[in-house]
Amino acid sequence: MPQQCNIAYANEIENPLVWPILEVLRKQAKGWKVHTLASELIDLHLMPQLDSSPEKDLFKRNFLLMNALYQLQETLYPDHYVQVESMNIALLSNRNSNLAFDIDSQDPLRDYYTDWSNYEAEHGEIRRLLDEFWTRYRDYVGSDKLQVGDITRSKALRVFELNEGASDNEVRKRWRKLALKWHPDRETGNSDHFRLVCEAWNVLRA
Repeated sequence: MPQQCNIAYANEIENPLVWPILEVLRKQAKGWKVHTLASELIDLHLMPQLDSSPEKDLFKRNFLLMNALYQLQETLYPDHYVQVESMNIALLSNRNSNLAFDIDSQDPLRDYYTDWSNYEAEHGEIRRLLDEFWTRYRDYVGSDKLQVGDITRSKALRVFELNEGASDNEVRKRWRKLALKWHPDRETGNSDHFRLVCEAWNVLRA
């Protein structure tokens, strides 16, 4: 059986590509490559041009995609395992399987792609970029159906079942847990609850 693996990301930032990638992998669990997965996200209007230089644009898209895959790998573990290989990306089940997959905490690619300093951009620029991504994703999941202005920080904390003294790390962990619980592509998912959780996160992450 796989052992629980807790990995602390350097300068951790919540990558908004995590959940779109999960949706894509839920619909087609195998047969993805980095460039085909990127193309799918582009078709969903969730992967905009990131740099005027074609070479830098390609690098930044690849970095964000790989970073999201590694974050998703940790989020879904141990019940599921996200295989992160450039030419073979897959969502695999770890339940009732003779082949149990472990997260390799010594993987040098993991170390590289989970360190935001390797993105080659100032922290403020990364935040601006991810804010734009987040806005696109909110539109994608239909958050315009909610009265966004009515969601205060206090209400957002109640949605997350956290108190006012909750740390950023506690908020981030609860966001991942609730987003995974209510994601519409899960059997127990609920799109309205998922949109509410997304809006609460949008308030609390600021």
